[in-house]
Amino acid sequence: MDTRKQITTWVDTNREDLIETANEIFKHPEISLEEKVSSKILADYLEKQGFTVTWGIAGFETAFVAEWGYGKPVLGFLAEYDALPGLGQETCSTRKAIEGPGHGCGHNLLGTACAGAAGALKSWMETEEKEGTIRVYGCPAEEIVIGKIRMNEAGVFDDLSAAITWHPFDRNRVSYDIWQAQDIKNYKFYGKAAHASKHPEMGRSALDAAELMNVGVNYLREHVADDVRMHYTYTNTDGPANIVPPYASTNYFIRSAKWERTKDASERVDNCAKGAALMTGTRVEIERVTKNKEMKVNRVLAETFYHAMEQIDTPEYTDEEILFAKEISEEAGLENDGVYFTGLEPLEEKPVILSIGTDVSDVSHTVPTVMLSAAAMCKGTPLHHWAATAQVGMSIGEKAMLYVAECMALGATELVKQPELLKKAWELHDKTK
Repeated sequence: MDTRKQITTWVDTNREDLIETANEIFKHPEISLEEKVSSKILADYLEKQGFTVTWGIAGFETAFVAEWGYGKPVLGFLAEYDALPGLGQETCSTRKAIEGPGHGCGHNLLGTACAGAAGALKSWMETEEKEGTIRVYGCPAEEIVIGKIRMNEAGVFDDLSAAITWHPFDRNRVSYDIWQAQDIKNYKFYGKAAHASKHPEMGRSALDAAELMNVGVNYLREHVADDVRMHYTYTNTDGPANIVPPYASTNYFIRSAKWERTKDASERVDNCAKGAALMTGTRVEIERVTKNKEMKVNRVLAETFYHAMEQIDTPEYTDEEILFAKEISEEAGLENDGVYFTGLEPLEEKPVILSIGTDVSDVSHTVPTVMLSAAAMCKGTPLHHWAATAQVGMSIGEKAMLYVAECMALGATELVKQPELLKKAWELHDKTK
């Protein structure tokens, strides 16, 4: 039996267990750092597949490493399972919104497909008597961009030969993308309370400082590179209007396609905050929540996994699934002109700059990393949206998960069979550092 057939057969044989695992995670959505049930569901599945699980990685209660094998190469699959607040749904079929979190980014599928790819790769290596180590990293808190950042800082990925992952999207492709470098900060202003009418001269308004900071940043937008994004929200404005606000805070995301530009813009935003504090006689504390670099793509791995994707049939959809996509598109106002799903898209010649970020990016600066995308939702579906939640919890999402599990596993077999590919990937990685 050829390699592709072995991988496809394993995934097909184990499809019901994989679907059940993904569905259980979907039914128990947990936000970042609270993924106690979801992480255990995934870890339990991997233990049943013969992996040894170690918990508490990098100080995270909900992080684990599942390992099998020995020697090199050491291939790591990066799994995620956290949900998003405010995207809960009673069922996928009714799309009735309920309070609580939901999987609007498809991480119920993301982690399960990584586990499936690892299981298929393990089965092939056992059959072919290949040496190597497989790891599945259970990575928490991707949605708040800290999980893999801190795991990477702790050296968790340092001995990998390559890192492999994917993300649910609305199309099938190698994600040859520059995910954004981000700096995420809280700005906390401290003033002095006073009666706003009787003794305004005694007050120092923290809210005034926050507003002046934001005005300054809005003027700053004219003087940054085109790809720089600076967006904010007020996170605390408590108190009645007749009291001068003694405290106010904002949260900022500062992003671009290059860390150097992000860092520069972030420092200038800091200066806006400091200037606002000076103007209002208040004090500002600047708290970095997290930061990450831009994604570092690797052409060798991208071409290897694209070749694998070419060999795996893309999903076919039933009339019921097409109707579901049509109804979702109409209800959510998605732009797709009635083309809901397509096949494998070509590998771009040059990296594509995205307007979103991920904590996978920091791993890509430590070891050669490849990311795939699979159509877990119909064309035009945005992430972090109820329409995404509706599709990743039903058969459309399940088909994407099984498909990409095969693609990741088949690509990984080539790294085991052809050590020169990893050598070339590392040469390119070191050259572009």
